[in-house]
Amino acid sequence: MKDYPLIADHGLIGDLQTAALVSTDGSIDWFCAPRFDSPSVFGALLDHEKGGHFRIRPAHGTFETKQLYFPDTAILITRFLTEAGVGEVIDFMPVTSSSHATQNHRIVRLLRCVRGRMTFDLDIAPRFDYGRKAHQWHATEHGGVCTSDGSTLTVHIVREPGDARLSRPRVDDTGDVQVSFTLEAGQQRGVMLETAADGPPREIRAAEAQQLFDDTAAFWRTWLAQSTYTGRWREMLQRSAITLKLMTYAPTGGLVAAPTAALPEQIGGERNWDYRYTWIRDASFSIYALLRMGFTDEAAAFSGWLRDRVKEKAGGASGPLNIMYRVDGSSDLTEETLEHWEGYRGSRPVHIGNGASDQLQLDIYGEALDSLYFADQRSLAIGHEGWLAVRDLLDWLTDNWDQPEEGIWETRGGRKDFTYGRVMCWAAFDRAIRLATSRSRPGPLDQWTRARDAIYDQVMDRGWDPERGAFVQQYGSKVLDSSLLRMPTVGFITPRDPLWLSTLRAMDSELVTDSLVYRYNPEASPDGLRGSEGTFSLCTFMYVDALGKAGRIEEARLTFEKMLTYANHLGLYSEEIALTGEQIGNFPQAFTHLALVDAAMTLDAQLDRKQRPES
Repeated sequence: MKDYPLIADHGLIGDLQTAALVSTDGSIDWFCAPRFDSPSVFGALLDHEKGGHFRIRPAHGTFETKQLYFPDTAILITRFLTEAGVGEVIDFMPVTSSSHATQNHRIVRLLRCVRGRMTFDLDIAPRFDYGRKAHQWHATEHGGVCTSDGSTLTVHIVREPGDARLSRPRVDDTGDVQVSFTLEAGQQRGVMLETAADGPPREIRAAEAQQLFDDTAAFWRTWLAQSTYTGRWREMLQRSAITLKLMTYAPTGGLVAAPTAALPEQIGGERNWDYRYTWIRDASFSIYALLRMGFTDEAAAFSGWLRDRVKEKAGGASGPLNIMYRVDGSSDLTEETLEHWEGYRGSRPVHIGNGASDQLQLDIYGEALDSLYFADQRSLAIGHEGWLAVRDLLDWLTDNWDQPEEGIWETRGGRKDFTYGRVMCWAAFDRAIRLATSRSRPGPLDQWTRARDAIYDQVMDRGWDPERGAFVQQYGSKVLDSSLLRMPTVGFITPRDPLWLSTLRAMDSELVTDSLVYRYNPEASPDGLRGSEGTFSLCTFMYVDALGKAGRIEEARLTFEKMLTYANHLGLYSEEIALTGEQIGNFPQAFTHLALVDAAMTLDAQLDRKQRPES
């Protein structure tokens, strides 16, 4: 499996409608078009032979690579260091009209010789529709076009009219293209890939390519300047904010959980899910985190996306809301297996679509109402139609909160009475009551209050296990679950209540390993799947948040600082951390970066309070 780079050995570029992963050795291993959830064009991340790639690397000898982002942007620079010279590949996707969905997307790959002389070899090997459709290459004077069943990928050459003509691109038996660029120190040339281009390949002058670079850099820096965060971990939070923006489908405001599919939670295991969709839960958390950082427009867009889902009430078995949707708000997420792909490092099956989309997960109602309430208190008010939809949602929840469900972790072992789901139902009623009261909105307050109080009493009676001295994952069990770290965050219990401090100590001993946190123990609570998983990075940051609020500030800071060492070289996080410290699961994961923002801001506030001299 040496042909697979580590999951963490990638950077992310994008244009707010789709994205690409670029490895540290200069290969685009993952790119779907025209949207995040569209079929892949390059998919070597999941099958190095059949998936397709666009690789750029020095032609001769050994080389060392370094990778970084152009400061305060989503422009990725991969540096190649050789004895003969130093070269760079500068990758970015120009952001055009982000408010309208388009088939047209561009990936610019600029090649620059910094020192000496360097020949770059380019290998363009698209595999349309997850490698299920053949393609043909049509060469022209200025590049070429790959076509496949109506889809096109156009290759434009970046060069000057006076350049020596490149040798005609070599096309092999599979229709893949190889071409070389030889550059002297100071020269910059390259290629631009374009989907659904409206014309033939054309020669792009170096000045035009540089202007695309300048415009893209200006876009990201102007956007990032909205941040109001000035705390201790400014660079990490700004990179997280850019990463979250890259995973946003701008035409609707939906945030994908990750831009990838089927990256394993255990190498060689079966926990390989498609995360290229928008979860109600993730969208709700994003509103909270981005508003705290000052990104009001993004929070408003996510709030709008969420309100649209509440108003549609298009759910099925899961009630008025589905747990996840496609980025355009549709809910057809039929799960299938790509039998012809071997999976990342042999991790089969390769799932696309997501069969968990119609699960009943009651916590999403609390997360949705909590975020809408938080936004409403910060001038993103709910209008009349939105309020009517909220009332309808609460009418359904009044009749349905007290039933078994699948739970936050999308387990496939049957429905259970999950404590976290009940806690978040409590939060849904609590936030609806607050909204009605603070905004003088009509609603059955007596009914909501009775439901809220009944849930509280039930959780305290059945969710608390006196023998464990802790709140447990599900009624009648003794299993701990780190989702309950959010109990004080939503206000169900105060962060220094003896019951909560006892629960936190129980988690310390069972779910925490050298600061990293497991979701739960699948051996103690079977989830219907084989194999194990790593520690869950979201839960580690939630643990930091809980420690800080509980007054264990030094432990919280050390845990946070340790967790920062698990980021990749660019500050990006996947879903989980393996026992070896390797990042596993889909990458990068929005949930992790959202929780990082929350943990940092909570910790900042606690440390500031501690350092403030007493009056």
